[in-house]
Amino acid sequence: MRFLRPTITPASLLVAAATLAGACGASDDSSTVPISATTGVHAISGQTVTLVTHDSFWVSEGTLEEFTAETGVEVEVLRMGDTGQLVASAILTSGDPLGDVLFGVDNTFLQRALDADLFVPYESPALVGVPASLILDPEHRVTPIDFGDVCVNYWIDAFDDDLPVPVGLADLIDPAYSGMLVVQNPETSSPGMAFLLATIAGYGDGWEDYWSALRRNDVAVTIGWEDAYYGEFIAGGGDRPIVVSYASSPPAEVIYADPPVDTPPTGVLTDTCFRQVEFAGILAGTDSRAASEVLVDFLLSATFQEDIPLNMFVFPALEAATLPDEFVDFVELADNPHVLDPAVIEANRNDWTERWTSLVLR
Repeated sequence: MRFLRPTITPASLLVAAATLAGACGASDDSSTVPISATTGVHAISGQTVTLVTHDSFWVSEGTLEEFTAETGVEVEVLRMGDTGQLVASAILTSGDPLGDVLFGVDNTFLQRALDADLFVPYESPALVGVPASLILDPEHRVTPIDFGDVCVNYWIDAFDDDLPVPVGLADLIDPAYSGMLVVQNPETSSPGMAFLLATIAGYGDGWEDYWSALRRNDVAVTIGWEDAYYGEFIAGGGDRPIVVSYASSPPAEVIYADPPVDTPPTGVLTDTCFRQVEFAGILAGTDSRAASEVLVDFLLSATFQEDIPLNMFVFPALEAATLPDEFVDFVELADNPHVLDPAVIEANRNDWTERWTSLVLR
């Protein structure tokens, strides 16, 4: 998944996506055993670890400082573009990493990262509180930290008894909804790629026929999320009432509404959702293995997990984490989101996007 931070608008917090700085922290003697089982926090106090992440990473002021207060370990954050750029940079520096822990690889890029042996295994004790459905690597080379659903959104007031709200993917190719949908190019957009994967998961070998039908139904395609949501979609003054966005878009519409609103103007078609899971992993070659393990544990702590929703507009992996009221009141998550095995995604990504381009943009 991914999202941009400031300015304080829904766009800046919902759009998916660098400066090279900081080396790895000081060395320690614990290379294979979790810090909690060996020398204790005092052994890592005074070290610095570098968290390599994407441009959409954001936490509240004081969150990482709380980790430092608890452990004595400083955290430097190194942002490396969007998720694809993040993984590519990590692969180029494999074995001599730019930092110690990488956060932000999601299930659409996970297999590429695992195939490149970017991470060392670490099974955090905090995983006991994470649903098994989010743990996609049984070797625990990566740890799930958050998840989000990319879903078709709709403008509520554009539909009525004469034109009911569409329900799922099949409705989007109904001529009744011709000229209403805007999507993103999967080669240039994370939600665009997720929606393509949702259609592949939903239609199997028939996905190409589905996209041909969408093209006949006058689907609009933009380069990125912001161009779609704040360009073609009604929210930004456009005339299309259906857009590929996020399950967390409705609460963002309430939180950042000016003037304020009590309920979101948008809804979500949960039958269209593709689930993205974001992971953290300890980079092979780190000199600060023990401190890195403690940082991964912190990313699954209530402190960090409960800070995630209103900063990155995704959902905490920790089941016990308390959600903000806006997420409780205005988010409907899919009971059975579309998913695909990360290995299948990696094996077919290039062929799928090339075929999509020839079908939709020719």
